[in-house]
Amino acid sequence: MFSLQTIFGKGDKFYGLLEASAESARSSASALIELLNTQSPQRSLEKFKQARRREKDLFAQISEELVNTFVTVLEREDIEALNSGLYKIPKVIEKFAERYTLASARIGDIDFTSRAVMLEQACEVLERMIGQLRHGMDLDHIKKLNDQLQTIEGEADRQILELYRDAYANESDPIRYLVKMDLFEILEKAIDRCRDAGNVIYHIVLKNS
Repeated sequence: MFSLQTIFGKGDKFYGLLEASAESARSSASALIELLNTQSPQRSLEKFKQARRREKDLFAQISEELVNTFVTVLEREDIEALNSGLYKIPKVIEKFAERYTLASARIGDIDFTSRAVMLEQACEVLERMIGQLRHGMDLDHIKKLNDQLQTIEGEADRQILELYRDAYANESDPIRYLVKMDLFEILEKAIDRCRDAGNVIYHIVLKNS
């Protein structure tokens, strides 16, 4: 079994960068739940901006380390794919938060919180998958975690489909309809980004186990 120290050649430095990136994604999802449960006058996007700045810095650090590190076992494309996948999660979450803050008065009382909780759960599983890499390429354990991630993503898709169905059947205001569709699609994309990053981890472990 290979360790990340063998793969990356930098050991704990790469562990820490990837784990911090996953933690930043989870923090963004937690901030979204908080935003959705906050009354309009008190809502703030500052936590999302902080998470995005942190993720951007981590993305740059990992990219720089890739340039300066000779990789022999793990393909460079895999590292870049994981780095990119983690980077996209807070970016999409911040986009949802921005749109929701602007449009919340217009769209009514749609319950986004339950879907945001599922997004946070997906980020937590992804964070555990990243953390597991520090302990070696345990394919069985990573597969179980990835299966959990796929289950969350599937249930989230089902619930978001219910939102689509309701909008298709009952929404009569064309502007409100378009706003709802936009928010549904962004939230769905955020959860899909977690699934994509999980798939990258699974394939990395599969190739190196």
